[in-house]
Amino acid sequence: MSTKQRIAYQGEPGANSHIVAREHYPEWEAVACASFEDAFAAVTNGDADLAMIPIDNSIAGRVSDIHHFLPTSGLHIVAEHFLRIQFSLLGVPGSSLDTIKTVHSHVHALGQCRKIIKQYGLTPIISGDTAGAAREIADAADPSQAAISPPLAAEIYGLEVLASDVEDEDHNTTRFVVLSREAKQAPPGNGPTVTSFIFNVRNLPAALYKALGGFATNGVNMTKLESYMVGGEFTATQFLAEVDGHPEDTHLRRALEELEFFTTDVKILGVYPADPFRSLNP
Repeated sequence: MSTKQRIAYQGEPGANSHIVAREHYPEWEAVACASFEDAFAAVTNGDADLAMIPIDNSIAGRVSDIHHFLPTSGLHIVAEHFLRIQFSLLGVPGSSLDTIKTVHSHVHALGQCRKIIKQYGLTPIISGDTAGAAREIADAADPSQAAISPPLAAEIYGLEVLASDVEDEDHNTTRFVVLSREAKQAPPGNGPTVTSFIFNVRNLPAALYKALGGFATNGVNMTKLESYMVGGEFTATQFLAEVDGHPEDTHLRRALEELEFFTTDVKILGVYPADPFRSLNP
């Protein structure tokens, strides 16, 4: 029986989630899961030690399914990683830019690579995910079919790279969080830290304004604030927030104490090191 640690991700081998898992956990076994729910469950039931999950994209915004699962998952954020998204145009051996007629990929990837699709007059065909598109054209062995996929997919499925970096925007970046069954908080005073938490505001006038006031008066930088309806009720709102700092830092501790006066169900989801990408892209 293998004792290798396992990290789950959503998608097929060669997907962007696979790439970032392999980059940051190269000695671990990467476990492909059909859905985000399956990836969460793999950690919850012990089939995997961690999960690498996308949470935000610089073009598409938040990954909505994740924000739905995260608050009730019982899992904890222990790290974050940013991945610059790169796509290649892939074909089967023997194909070329002159032979391809159709291009397969996830609908978002097709939308992010419109220029090359138009340049070569390709017919876009939607697939379930980008790595799955590469597997599909490898199985078809048809030189008229191409896929827009991460470059790792070419290596996995034996395809040729017909064109590299075919995405329209060079700032396309996805932020991933690493989830664990255990809450492993970063130690205080050990470099830039991010604290993620959820809360519900009390049903009082200006409750959100008052709840957030403590972060302003204590000089805490809030990098994310997103709202969600709870239980399908328009009057029950939950918020996911992220701030710079550690809960044991005096300024953040005071802000969180003030938050509790105007909210219910404050829950820390994770206290983890800030990825260096943040300081490079303020």
